[in-house]
Amino acid sequence: MPAIHQLVAGFSSGDAISNEARTLRALFRSWGYSSEIYAEARRILPELRGEVRDLRLAPAEIATEDVVLLHLSIGSDANDIFPALRGRKAILYHNITPAEYFRGIQEQIARTLARGREQAARLADVAEVVLADSAYNAAELAVWGYRDVRVFPLALDFDFIGTPPDRATLRKYGDGRTNVLFVGRGAPNKRIEDVIAVFYYLQRYVDPNARFIHAGSYAGTERYQALLYTHLRDLRARDAELLGAVPQAVLSALYRTATVFLCMSEHEGFCIPLIEAMTHDTPVIAYAAAAVPETLGGAGVLVREKRFDRIAELIGELKRDSALREAVLRRQRERLARFRARNVESELRAHLAPLLRKESP
Repeated sequence: MPAIHQLVAGFSSGDAISNEARTLRALFRSWGYSSEIYAEARRILPELRGEVRDLRLAPAEIATEDVVLLHLSIGSDANDIFPALRGRKAILYHNITPAEYFRGIQEQIARTLARGREQAARLADVAEVVLADSAYNAAELAVWGYRDVRVFPLALDFDFIGTPPDRATLRKYGDGRTNVLFVGRGAPNKRIEDVIAVFYYLQRYVDPNARFIHAGSYAGTERYQALLYTHLRDLRARDAELLGAVPQAVLSALYRTATVFLCMSEHEGFCIPLIEAMTHDTPVIAYAAAAVPETLGGAGVLVREKRFDRIAELIGELKRDSALREAVLRRQRERLARFRARNVESELRAHLAPLLRKESP
């Protein structure tokens, strides 16, 4: 019986690509196919090593009649071995952040990203099926010479996103104060310093009791985190918390108690936290960069200029004006309903049809 296997650079808890790989594996298995996930051993969390296979085993274990799907997201040995693997091939591109964002911050990450973009360009003619999780990402692949790229938005586990909130976190942050929340990896392209700049104006001129919360890992970008702490100190900002990575229950509570989700990121291939915020009925304000407008799909509040003072005033208005807040939430619920209405299984079957046997496995 043929199998459908996946290659990922690494595998961890809470990582968007790891979560999607899990979701797709469950789907492939429900279709009756054998399905495994392969990742570089050094990039698999120790507690998850029983859940995925060592990438080095892939050449021997993937057969000619199998399908292999590469999640292309960063520089990795997975990208190098992919062309020589047996089996029919597909690529799902999640975007690779340009290395320039990390120059002077984390040179190792910059080199890994540069390697990834070089590898991506070399894979243009390797796969029979090429998918991207946004039109923005598809357009980038087209520049590298990929043909017939299809858009397959991220397959999300809404049951996981909707994990019941942690009660202690609800009590801590559900005190009626203005909570400005950003969720995402602590990375320079996220422009967390710009969120802090908005927070400065909000706290100084609009709401002295405002609080800023960032949830997201700074593993590998500790220097960037230190720069943010320095920025907060220089601005004399109070009540700003960089929490690092948190469990999903805590994240659910943070969304539930947030006055606004504020995203100033300048490079996003999709931006899952926008969908997460809408799932928890949190108003979104986001800078209109990269795939952000596409993901919001007409919902939230898009800003096209980084006028920090005006964005701070808008946050105040969203809290004070219940009619404005409800109008924003109504558009977000409509967008979320459209996203939830997707038939991910049908979409994926159609995309992979050229690689799958006509008969049922």
